[in-house]
Amino acid sequence: MQTHTKNLPQTMKSATLTRKPETGNRKPETGNRSFTFNLSPLTFNLSLPMPCPFCNPPPNLVIHETTQTLTLWDRYPLTPGHALIIPRRHVADWFEATPEEQHALTEALTIARQTIQEKHQPDGFNIGINVGEAAGQTIFHLHIHLIPRYKGDEADPRGGIRKIFPDKARYWED
Repeated sequence: MQTHTKNLPQTMKSATLTRKPETGNRKPETGNRSFTFNLSPLTFNLSLPMPCPFCNPPPNLVIHETTQTLTLWDRYPLTPGHALIIPRRHVADWFEATPEEQHALTEALTIARQTIQEKHQPDGFNIGINVGEAAGQTIFHLHIHLIPRYKGDEADPRGGIRKIFPDKARYWED
C-alpha cells in the first residue's frame, strides 16, 4: 500500500492519501481506484472509476468500425492478428447486448476474419467471450476475441478452449 502525505493549512495538520497497489503483470484497465483520505480525526473513502479502454480507443488500434461496432487490434495479442470486436454501446456482456447488437457483432466478426486472413494468413481461429469475473472477464465492456491460430503455435492444439481446464482438455483419452 502506498501512502502519500501532503501538508495542509495549520488547522489541518496533514492529510494522508492511501492507495492499494496494482497486482499482477497487467494493470487493471477498468474498475475503480480506491483512495482513503485521513484528515485526523476524520477519514474519507473515495472511489474513482477508471476509463473504459474500449469506449475511446486510440485510432491506431481501429481495424474497422460501423455505427454499432468497433473492431480493434488487441493491445496484448496472444498471436499475430489477435482482434477484439466490441459494441459501441457500453454493455458488460453478450447477454446484455440487444439482438441487433449481437447481429452487428457477428457481421463485424466475419469482416475481422477477412482482414486477418489477408494480413496474416492464419491456419485457424479461436473465438471467445469471457462473461463475468469467474470466467476471467477483467474489462466489463463486451468484447469478442478473434484469435488467429498458426500451425506450430501450440504443440498439441486439440481441445482448443477446453484448455482453460487443462485436466479436462484431453477428453478423447477418457
